[in-house]
Amino acid sequence: MFNRDYNENPFIVIWELTRACQLHCLHCRAEAQHHRHPLELTFEEGKNLIDQIYDMDNPMLVFTGGDPLERPDVFDIAEYAIKKGVRVSMTPSATPNVTKEAMQKAKDIGLARWAFSLDGHCKEVHDHFRGTEGSFDLTMKAIEYLHELDMPLQINTVISRYNYDYLEEMAEMVEKLGVVLWSVFFLVPTGRGKESDMISPAEHEKVFRWLYQLSKRLPFDIKTTAGQHYRRVVIQQKMREKRGLSDKEHIYYEDAINQGKTGAIDGLGRAPKGVNDGNGFVFISHTGDVYPSGLLPLKAGNVRQTPLATIYRESEIFKNLRNPDKYKGKCGVCEFRHVCGGSRSRAYNVTGDYMESEPYCVYIPKAWREQGKVKA
Repeated sequence: MFNRDYNENPFIVIWELTRACQLHCLHCRAEAQHHRHPLELTFEEGKNLIDQIYDMDNPMLVFTGGDPLERPDVFDIAEYAIKKGVRVSMTPSATPNVTKEAMQKAKDIGLARWAFSLDGHCKEVHDHFRGTEGSFDLTMKAIEYLHELDMPLQINTVISRYNYDYLEEMAEMVEKLGVVLWSVFFLVPTGRGKESDMISPAEHEKVFRWLYQLSKRLPFDIKTTAGQHYRRVVIQQKMREKRGLSDKEHIYYEDAINQGKTGAIDGLGRAPKGVNDGNGFVFISHTGDVYPSGLLPLKAGNVRQTPLATIYRESEIFKNLRNPDKYKGKCGVCEFRHVCGGSRSRAYNVTGDYMESEPYCVYIPKAWREQGKVKA
């Protein structure tokens, strides 16, 4: 799994089963609708897609939306994938669709994990962000059901200016909920999300350092999405600790590589290479369009016309994204570009160019320091 070549096969595939959803989340990438789209991939097309995914060295598969539970055949699709040996997770919305019966069915067919979104430590913060009163209470009730069924729980949290001041409270709540993974998303201004909803570059760095310290004492893993520079922070912090250095002393990626020959310091203990948009990651829309990620709205093809493997391996967009040496600005010369690379989604949605520098990173690369450049 960890040794796969991202030029050939993805580490993870996200399939947006439908855009239908009952919530009105402020940041919604999908700009979800109340009703299902008539041109959604059919059940038979879905089975064919799963066959293609499996043949790409069987990456992880996540069902998302909208709300995947808005599709009445969601468990039939999941069962087909699981019987093939695909590891399937699902991220449903906290709506009345999330019943104990639905969870029991998911467990019966062997769903690997169930993920819920919590974006606030209390209903006032969470419900505001999710745009629906009662969403927090529904989520907590659903988590109770999940624990009763002894199913693994993943919590997804989007970091924004709405919850930035309550992160300690969030962490405390997540720990009490007994999760196996806390997946922390950093807002990308796409869909309904706006740049004004985001935290600042300096606040990103502060949250990364906080998450790293948190990860050392918590019994579950922390993963970041659209926060690729967290990898750089973790590597730097680990090396500082190993050498007894202060936060003001610089650690470069080649130092970590040299020190990690035997211990494989990759920063996070997961994929040795940083997964990024189009680089180990692929997103398939409800109508079969293929994107580097759900947050990077650059269509590379459609599975109704072209096999997924062909799109992933041969699309110019995907090939560019898998070549960090072609990145522009400071990302293109940064010594961490192969393990971090910055959020390509955020670069595109803020600058209009998916190969531009990560606009919300404060780090100045070694090459720029040596040239006396100090601008971000």
